Amino acid sequence: MRKHRLPQKVCLFIILAVILGWGVNTCFHKLADNGDSTDQKAVITDVTKGIFDREPSEVQNLREQSVADTDEEGYQEYYFHLLEESEKRIYREMLNGIRKRENGFYLTTSEETKINKVYHALLKDHPELFWVHNRQEVYTTSYQGSDYCEFSPGYTYTEEEITEIRQAMYNAREAVSSLIPEGADTYEKVKTVYSYIIDTAEYASSEDDQNVAGIFWRKQAVCAGYARAVQYLLEQLEVPCIYVEGDARDSDEGHAWNIVQIDGQYYYVDATNGDQPRFLEGDAVQLAEHKTIIYDYLCPFPQEYEQVYTASKEFSLPECTATDKNFYVLNQAYFDMYDYQTLYDYCCMRLDNGAAVVRFKFKNQEDFDQVYQEWIQSGGSEDIQNVARYYMGLYGLSTVEYHYGVLDNLKTMYFMF
Repeated sequence: MRKHRLPQKVCLFIILAVILGWGVNTCFHKLADNGDSTDQKAVITDVTKGIFDREPSEVQNLREQSVADTDEEGYQEYYFHLLEESEKRIYREMLNGIRKRENGFYLTTSEETKINKVYHALLKDHPELFWVHNRQEVYTTSYQGSDYCEFSPGYTYTEEEITEIRQAMYNAREAVSSLIPEGADTYEKVKTVYSYIIDTAEYASSEDDQNVAGIFWRKQAVCAGYARAVQYLLEQLEVPCIYVEGDARDSDEGHAWNIVQIDGQYYYVDATNGDQPRFLEGDAVQLAEHKTIIYDYLCPFPQEYEQVYTASKEFSLPECTATDKNFYVLNQAYFDMYDYQTLYDYCCMRLDNGAAVVRFKFKNQEDFDQVYQEWIQSGGSEDIQNVARYYMGLYGLSTVEYHYGVLDNLKTMYFMF
């Protein structure tokens, strides 16, 4: 922390405080990140104000204000509604100050635990506040014996940069809206946003990788940036979407994803894992049909997804149990048993419909393993070659090159021609 020379009046006050035995105590702590990959720090300063202490009129005014139950800008605020009444007040005070980008403002509490909890809830609910989403320090000044503090979040961008990023966010909203057909249902909106984010950006670390600026402005981000961008676009489309933080199971590796509500049911959406340009072997990624999009993480089977990722316990989350909107279920590509003729007919149907990628999923690990052995591991297998011959006949070719990819944990298999 940089040392600054204190003004003369402040120095005299501290000397007076020491003489009177009041004292000045400063302590440093790190905000618990609860799975977030950002490095947020806070400095708490306890200043004894003694007999001259009096609660500022600004704090008294804050205590008298009513607390709005909904956000005037229309955000869902899932985590806000999990807070206690006193915490909701702090949430609104933080949101107001951060939206105005005030360098410091009062909160009607000095409880460190409460401040941390509310700040985490706020960041999860509001992806549009990108200027506090990127590893900036947070300073909190509290006064001994007083139940209020001054809150000073760190801001990342200049006013010019904020204008540029907001324009990029607007452009993204317009682009997504143009891709959604009139009368599209909620699933179609979710799928469009999922695909758009993956087509727009690449997974890479950058100075802006924790927030929507990474996706919309720099076109590079990590999981936090992906999940916040998905949340932002879906909320603009009035689709309920929750930002979720957690870890890879049996690991301390952090991850972020989303939970969306479709037709009253909750589903996981993980655009980060959907963006895997090296998923298919060889030069298959140079071919057309959504070459980088892995639809396995668009409404995946919850029991399979939860075998890989575990959400943070800081806040309760809706339970995901539905499978109706799983990509493979919707596209008749989910097989509860393996039958060669049935699978062959499905592959031919997909090729008849002009698909460059044939993908399918199995319910049972045994069936997946059998197809993997017979269609991929057995060199010169007649099974996949029969599909290749069908493709050649369909397009009048004498030869064809195909590639494959597998996701063992989700029991899915891809063939690209």
